Amino acid sequence: MDTDGAYEGQATRAGHVPRPAGAPTHPPKPSHAPGRGPTLADWLRTARPAAEPGVWRYGHTPRAAVEAAQTPDRALASGAVISFLACVLVWSLMRNTYIPFWDAPLNLFTPDSWYSANGEPVMGTGGMRAKPIYELLFVSALLYGFGRLGSWRTAWNRLVVARGPWVQALAVLPLAYVTLLLVDNHQLPIRQLVFAFLPYTSDPAANLELDNAAKTTIDVAVLLAFAWLGGALRLVRRLRPAPSTAGPAPDRTGPSSAEEPAEDPARWPELRGVGLGEVAERLEGEAGAGRMNDVDYARIRRAWDSVRVDPSRMRAFAEAVRDKGAGACVHPSGARDLPVRAARHDLLARQVLLGTVEDGARNPYARRGTGFALDPDVLGTSLLAVGPSGSGKTQRLVRPVVESLMLQALAGQAAVVAVGAAGAPLGPDTGYDVVVRIGDPASVYDLDLYGGATDPDEAATLLADAFVGDVPGIDVRRAATALAQLLGPFRAAYGRFPAVPELRELLDQAPAAFDALRRDLAGQHAMLRELDARTRQHGAHSDPGPALADRVALLDRPAFAGFFDTTGQGQPFSLRALEHPLRVRVDLPERGHADASRILARLLLAQFNAAAAARTDRSLFAFLALDDASQTLTAETVRGVQRLRSAHAGVLLTLRTLDDVPEALRTPLLGAVGCRVAFSGVTTWDGKRFAEAWGTEWVETRDVTHRTVFADQPLTRAMHAFRKLVTGKAVTTDAVTVRQVERERWSASDLAHAVPPGHAVLSLTSVRGERAAPLLVRLAEGGVGPAA
Repeated sequence: MDTDGAYEGQATRAGHVPRPAGAPTHPPKPSHAPGRGPTLADWLRTARPAAEPGVWRYGHTPRAAVEAAQTPDRALASGAVISFLACVLVWSLMRNTYIPFWDAPLNLFTPDSWYSANGEPVMGTGGMRAKPIYELLFVSALLYGFGRLGSWRTAWNRLVVARGPWVQALAVLPLAYVTLLLVDNHQLPIRQLVFAFLPYTSDPAANLELDNAAKTTIDVAVLLAFAWLGGALRLVRRLRPAPSTAGPAPDRTGPSSAEEPAEDPARWPELRGVGLGEVAERLEGEAGAGRMNDVDYARIRRAWDSVRVDPSRMRAFAEAVRDKGAGACVHPSGARDLPVRAARHDLLARQVLLGTVEDGARNPYARRGTGFALDPDVLGTSLLAVGPSGSGKTQRLVRPVVESLMLQALAGQAAVVAVGAAGAPLGPDTGYDVVVRIGDPASVYDLDLYGGATDPDEAATLLADAFVGDVPGIDVRRAATALAQLLGPFRAAYGRFPAVPELRELLDQAPAAFDALRRDLAGQHAMLRELDARTRQHGAHSDPGPALADRVALLDRPAFAGFFDTTGQGQPFSLRALEHPLRVRVDLPERGHADASRILARLLLAQFNAAAAARTDRSLFAFLALDDASQTLTAETVRGVQRLRSAHAGVLLTLRTLDDVPEALRTPLLGAVGCRVAFSGVTTWDGKRFAEAWGTEWVETRDVTHRTVFADQPLTRAMHAFRKLVTGKAVTTDAVTVRQVERERWSASDLAHAVPPGHAVLSLTSVRGERAAPLLVRLAEGGVGPAA
């Protein structure tokens, strides 16, 4: 079994799978050694807790929903110092017997014969042990009480530990020195307590040696305690060089490891549970030897899921794994990884990391500092990104998302089509199965102008939307009817749809073309009536034929000679192949033929909407990434985008500004997509549209009113005058008013001026209806590195 069944019988039109443009038999050698990171087993064992949309789940640690009240550093330090001084005062008064009855509990529970008249314990009695124990407990209670009162632990962690291990280590040195002095002067009853339990003899020299050993032990114990308090272990670990290990790309937003689950996923418990222990051992050995990567694991798990649906495939699955190990059920291209990766991916959760949520008041406390990621669950509602040129739409959004879906395609989970201008950084050719370069004579693949449609009416609808969907005043339905009146007869006569030059001649009512078509339709009265109807409408005031002919003429250029072939001589790619895990890139001739590129982009979007909805097998997530969708959207495509979420498909659209969309479609477009991204540098006009789409929220505001205090008494006036002299401010009282007001989540002005470069504001909606409020995200740098 070479595949899991999802790849069998793949074809675009000619009954064979398109092979990648120069696909390597093995992943290329990395240009440098991989970075340190967890092994595949550790990567699998890392926890991925359930979270709201957009959270990078790998190693994620949930935070509290509301930030706990935090005391300012100055107040915290003042409270700690004052409570420490109060503790020293009480302790000194106790030691000097200025506090009466502090030892009353000791006298109440011990015999009077243990103590002399001055309260000191009598030698050889239990008082020698009872009093030091009581004093030590009293001092411990004193330290604990004042420590809680002054928040010593919080002050130590925030004011000392947070400043680094060296500051923590230096801070404990004076504390340890003072403590040793107090122990040596018998102010802290530690030595008295230890000496009371020592086995003294009649030999003075032995007793002295025993005392010295006890003193040394006590001093060492005190030093060890302060060494722990000073973070000596953490400092040693930091100075020790860490061993390097190879594996998937390391995670920087969460812990590198987590507690091992009850069922270790690296040992394939599902296979062992159905008696395939030998297969599980083979896969576990492949992972342990470093011959399995994250794509292999995701692909084989996907194959196993198909076996669970159809148990008849179990034998073939087991044989494939025994024969090929981690290379079993491989993608039809033979690739097991991408040549390079520009982002960090988690194929177990099907996520790609885009950046980090800013740790600021703009974002909810629970999301601050967390990783921000996208997955098919949110991409299934489609995504619209708006930002000026150079804001990072392609490098920081389109490329990582396309790359993630290419990896999932290799794992048999998705089909992706990336459309952009020629030269756009959407990944190397070797990472794709099909690369269509419109207008490049060296292109191996062609584009099917009719999207694999066999019904003339369906093909006419797609072409009409692409050709004249953006032309004001032309009814797309009338244009589709005009095209159908030509496509239907032509297909009936020749068994295929017309090529671009033939379609142009028919739209221009060329006599030779019409006469030849009539002769070949002899006896087919229904088709002849269609031609007659087209002839009668030609030249009428509302005839869309001239506009269609002008648009078709943009494709009937010498640069496109040999493209859009319908005779079967080329290798046209059709979007009907979305039922297979293909990786496709279409390069548009944006520089020399901008108008033709817009037509082709509209055509691909319309064909994708139709093909995704018409799929019979929707197990694969189908995705179209349209880099620069300017002047591409029409009313019909916007409605089609909204219907994609129920077809297990989605699109990614990028715009430089919303002005590139007809004004009547701007609001419907923002409503049709579930994910919206506003990059740094958007205009206030675009920001206003986003602000309206994101709506308002209730926030709590605090209004503070300062009122000057006028004193009546001379002494009070003198004190106020002295305070004003010292502080430079008059004595005032504050009146605070708290109220709930409704405000925009992000205003147009904030989106235009408060989003730093390299950042974006994103909101998400999952296909299940879960929502993530707009978040300010610091996008990761778009770099290219070797595949992990």
